Amino acid sequence: MPVWMLLTALLLALPAYALSPVAARHGMVASSEPLASQAGVEILQAGGNAVDAAVAVGFVLAVTFPQAGNLGGGGFMLIRMANGDAVVVDYREQAPAAASRTMYQDAQGNLIPDATSAGARAAGIPGTAMGLALAEEKYGKLGLKRVMAPAIRLAREGFPVSYSLAQALHSERARLEKYDDSRRIFLHDGHLYEPGATFLQPELARTLAEIAQRGPRAFYRGVGTKAFEATMRKYNGLISRQDLKQYQAKLRPPLVGRFRGYDILSVPPPSSGGTMLIEMLNVLEPLDLGTPNSYASIHLIAETMRRAYADRATYLGDADFVSVPVAGLTSPRYAARLREAILQSSPDAPVRAGEPQAFESGATTHFSVVDAEGNAVANTYTLNGWFGCGVTVEGAGFLLNNEMDDFAAKPGQPNMFGLVQGEANAIAPHKRPLSSMTPTIVTRDGKVRLVLGSPGGGTIINIVLQVLLNVLIYKMDILQAVTSPRFHDQWMPDYLTLERVGFSSDTLENLQQAGYPLSFRDSLGDCEAIEIDPASGWRFGASDPRADGKAVGY
Repeated sequence: MPVWMLLTALLLALPAYALSPVAARHGMVASSEPLASQAGVEILQAGGNAVDAAVAVGFVLAVTFPQAGNLGGGGFMLIRMANGDAVVVDYREQAPAAASRTMYQDAQGNLIPDATSAGARAAGIPGTAMGLALAEEKYGKLGLKRVMAPAIRLAREGFPVSYSLAQALHSERARLEKYDDSRRIFLHDGHLYEPGATFLQPELARTLAEIAQRGPRAFYRGVGTKAFEATMRKYNGLISRQDLKQYQAKLRPPLVGRFRGYDILSVPPPSSGGTMLIEMLNVLEPLDLGTPNSYASIHLIAETMRRAYADRATYLGDADFVSVPVAGLTSPRYAARLREAILQSSPDAPVRAGEPQAFESGATTHFSVVDAEGNAVANTYTLNGWFGCGVTVEGAGFLLNNEMDDFAAKPGQPNMFGLVQGEANAIAPHKRPLSSMTPTIVTRDGKVRLVLGSPGGGTIINIVLQVLLNVLIYKMDILQAVTSPRFHDQWMPDYLTLERVGFSSDTLENLQQAGYPLSFRDSLGDCEAIEIDPASGWRFGASDPRADGKAVGY
């Protein structure tokens, strides 16, 4: 049995009083990698705010968590300042100008195996350097040089390889060894890193130092563009100097929903996360969900998930390119119609996308940060697959994403996560692919209550939903909420996925008898979450025991 399963089973078996989230009076950082969390707290203690700390964490993860932390990917940062101002920094990747609708199909219209997931042609234009720098410029206090110092230090001086990183590098050897710098840097020229070995990344240190000194133009317009062009030529990629020059991170208003007296802040398109989260919470709002992880609870939540994912497949895409009926999908009146259908149907009844227009009024990682003033950041960013497309930008030291797989390479056909996607998410030049990233902040009476998010591909939205429900409905503390077993239903393929550990045999039997086809996974996601006690103001952090992260406070 994997270590995480043993740990989770142990935690679930312990009495409630034995579960203890990390507690802190002032600030808290929860991320998937301990050195990154420690760097965030270092910045908070140096006088930085939550945005300074989040930017520091993002750059450190690019060094210490190369499976998903990145300079060569993109994501979404949700910022909520203590005065109530809130914004989303959208630094999602874009399709290159040379991209085309059918670029991953053969002459017969069939999808070319692995074309969207491996090699330089699978990469979109990265957004991370621009997005983190924009967040620091607009909302930080200390400046790029200071907040990037921990990342530069760790890349230059090295850090001890963790067991999980060593295992990840071993498992992805076949992908990485195809590309010269990936083999040299991440596979140690074929002498694979063992746990405890020091991992030095001098090229990445130079790239980070250039960004710290000159800002994101060093990445998008400076010497970095030469490295990009050379790598694209060598591995037949599409990203051009002009693609890099035109890229812009965007500031967008967050989506805001209401659920049982709480305000739910999350991200808008091109992420589907916020739209679907609010849609599902609207459906569940008046329902009695019963006991957590019981048949009654799973049935109502899973049927809600199925309908939301059917809508995702039909309607969601980059709202800068297609019309997305966000207002209809998040309308309480639309939710009432979906809820009625759930209560009147059985699990084996077919589900299709609804009609929200009638209700219109016109390898990923997550980290959460809260500072002493009450500013909060939820950030999810990604390379998409583990170590992205496998290609390292030569001389620059960082891996590229394989985000082109998040488009509908052929509408109606599933991507690498099994998600079926429609015409709204077809490939187009400079379009941003649809995402499931769901960084979320929950407030009540003007104060932050929860900050959370998770990796997990198409499962992300449902993971965030379940952790949120565990706290707000089932009154679990944040560690119990994060540790609790999870399930996932994404409409197509038509089965209910559950974690192997944590569900009773009676519940599983009832689900099967009701008509749910069941599948099982070792784990779903890696939620990094912070809860603030409304009475005392204490911060409580939880890093998911399914992974090797850490919550650190002060």
